[in-house]
Amino acid sequence: MAPEIEEGAVTMMKKFLMALAATTMIASPLVTAQAQAAPHREVHRVVKQNPHGRTVVRQKTVVRQNDYRNNYRHWSKGQRFDRRYANNYRVVDNYRNYRLSTPPRGYQWVRSGNDAVLVAITSGIIGAVIGGALR
Repeated sequence: MAPEIEEGAVTMMKKFLMALAATTMIASPLVTAQAQAAPHREVHRVVKQNPHGRTVVRQKTVVRQNDYRNNYRHWSKGQRFDRRYANNYRVVDNYRNYRLSTPPRGYQWVRSGNDAVLVAITSGIIGAVIGGALR
């Protein structure tokens, strides 16, 4: 009888560990997403001495929201272009003013920050990136 009880306990422990592992795999992306969306706090503290011998402490708390628009994206050839991650996105119609070549058929120049990105219109695949071309 003793081996059967131990075998049942081992089986129960295996089921418990499998359920725990499955729960962690499901919950971990949710926790990560909440951590990325949480605001970023910085505390700046300045300590100065007054001419009269007094100590003056100034404290300033800066709260910045982590948002995909605050992150500058570095594009590279072959990636899929997503305008949501582009900083200062615009279609560049006057590409000759920026000394850019005429885009091939099916492509267009777009702006992401100060970079000119050649993007396929239908698929969104990047054909070329010229850094700092648009100032």
